[in-house]
Amino acid sequence: MECTTRSENGFTIVALSGEVDLHYSPKAREIILKYLGDKNHVLVDLADVSYIDSSGVASLVEGFQHARTHDLKFALMGVSEAAMQILQLSRLDKVFPIIASVADADQL
Repeated sequence: MECTTRSENGFTIVALSGEVDLHYSPKAREIILKYLGDKNHVLVDLADVSYIDSSGVASLVEGFQHARTHDLKFALMGVSEAAMQILQLSRLDKVFPIIASVADADQL
C-alpha cells in the first residue's frame, strides 16, 4: 500500500493505492485518524486500490464514525471497482458518502 496526502477545497485527501490488507490497514487507519483528529474534513481516495480486506474496511468505518462524532465531513472518493465490490458486498456502499471527485465534495 502507498499513501499520499494533499489539501484541496478545504479537505485533506488521503489517497490510498495498492492492497489495503491486514498488514497495511493499521497505517491507513493511523493516517485517516490523524487528519480527523486535527479537525480536518477528509476524503479517502480509493481510485488506485487493487484490493481491500475487512481490516481495511474497518479502518474506513472507524474514520467515518470519528468524523460523524466530531461533526466533520468524511467521504470515499473515486472508488475502484475492486474496492466497490467489497463495499457493496458488505452493503457499506449505502452507508459511506461516495463521490467521484473533489469537485463533488461541496454536496457533502
